[in-house]
Amino acid sequence: MNRLRLPALSLLAACLLGTTANAATPGNDPAALAKVRDTALQSDYAYQRLEDLTDLVGPRLSGSPGAAAAVTQVADELRKLGAKVTLQPIKVPHWVRGEEKAALVDYQGRPAGVTQKIVLTALGGSGATPAAGITAPVIVVRTFEELKARAAEVKGRIVLFDVPFDQNMADRGLAGTAYGQAVAFRGAGPRMAAEMGAAAALVRAVGGAAYRIPHTGATLLKDDARIPAAAVTIEDSLLIARLSKRGPVTMHLTLTPQILPDADSYNVIADWPGTDKADEIVIVSGHLDSWDLATGANDDASGVVSAMEVINTLRKLDYRPRRTIRVVAWMNEENGGRGGHTYDAVNKKLAEKHVAAYEDDGGSGRPFGLHAGIGVAGAKLLAPLQAALYPMGAGAFRRDDVVGAGDLHDLEDSGVPTFEPWIDSSDYFNYHHTPADTFDKVNPENLRRHAAVMATTAWFLANMDQPIGRSNVFTEAKTTK
Repeated sequence: MNRLRLPALSLLAACLLGTTANAATPGNDPAALAKVRDTALQSDYAYQRLEDLTDLVGPRLSGSPGAAAAVTQVADELRKLGAKVTLQPIKVPHWVRGEEKAALVDYQGRPAGVTQKIVLTALGGSGATPAAGITAPVIVVRTFEELKARAAEVKGRIVLFDVPFDQNMADRGLAGTAYGQAVAFRGAGPRMAAEMGAAAALVRAVGGAAYRIPHTGATLLKDDARIPAAAVTIEDSLLIARLSKRGPVTMHLTLTPQILPDADSYNVIADWPGTDKADEIVIVSGHLDSWDLATGANDDASGVVSAMEVINTLRKLDYRPRRTIRVVAWMNEENGGRGGHTYDAVNKKLAEKHVAAYEDDGGSGRPFGLHAGIGVAGAKLLAPLQAALYPMGAGAFRRDDVVGAGDLHDLEDSGVPTFEPWIDSSDYFNYHHTPADTFDKVNPENLRRHAAVMATTAWFLANMDQPIGRSNVFTEAKTTK
């Protein structure tokens, strides 16, 4: 992981020198960058749109009425801002949650007549039990190696992956790494258990809050082995693990989700046209869909409305960038990625016209700067942008070959430089994919900061004289083929 040092004060001062173009296109004049930043910081537009999207529309899982309503609401609002709006058609998965309940019906030391309720929620893509449910022994594993070592015990049983989320790591700025370590078991665990003949698979909730709430998310089951799969709360996973040390544990499990035919949906695309380089594009974005347990305020309505604020800010200032700034509200990031894949397929031949792509999909914690998927040479060109973000406490910068934002993978593979805010995400996974991801969890001041970082970055990238170049991963791929 490479890091660039923050500019010294002398370098900052040097970066604040520039030339001014005409009033409508002031370019990267430091005063213009400051105006974009400060206008977004003083605006409640994004917070108001967040309230509309979460409170009026609600959950927005792909294929649902909520997802369709969100497309209409966001597209209509962007038209009101004067943007050129296009709805890009997509076929999306349509998975519907059904009944979900479980109880421990036998274990060593169980008093006569006692059962214990287990709080869980189906994972996206889960198969179904019969309507009356199933009753089966539970085995608890903590690694993939342990699962393989106990292969003879798996057939016909319910496998529980009791793997903790490392909140200690998250508290020290490594929430994404902590999530990646634990979520591997949600993604691949049920599929591996299914291939070994398991009757069902359970995963300890991937998150940091132990408030007995489940964390849903997608799993990677295949159609020919689509067993019931669910996330169990942290507390209930720990309970089952403790009881398993005493002796055999038996669970009655009922999950009745359905996989319906793919549904029609859309990416919402809104252009703020450029002037002399209008055919070149800078994307700012968030994903419009959410899981169905709550209203997806942090994941990812906050990202969508921050992108909308970019156009609102430029409209207020009557600023027209050299390159076109394109807002994209991606559809189906959560359980398929069809929005990003479709956009890339349609625009494959125009990849070199995409100068940069920015996605905000890491929650609404305070942003301290930028994370960029660009080459070393390109990173050196961003010093004036760092200088503009420095006064708001967002001058930190981290460079990697790729950012890995959910909807930008295909664009990254085509060499498009990618960006995301560098965020305090220490508590993000307390709410992520849970019934608690609601409007009240978003701090309005932090949301203004997200919008300001995104708007300032977009304006800077859209007005650069010298291109930042293609990403390292693309360059390396081209030279090794």
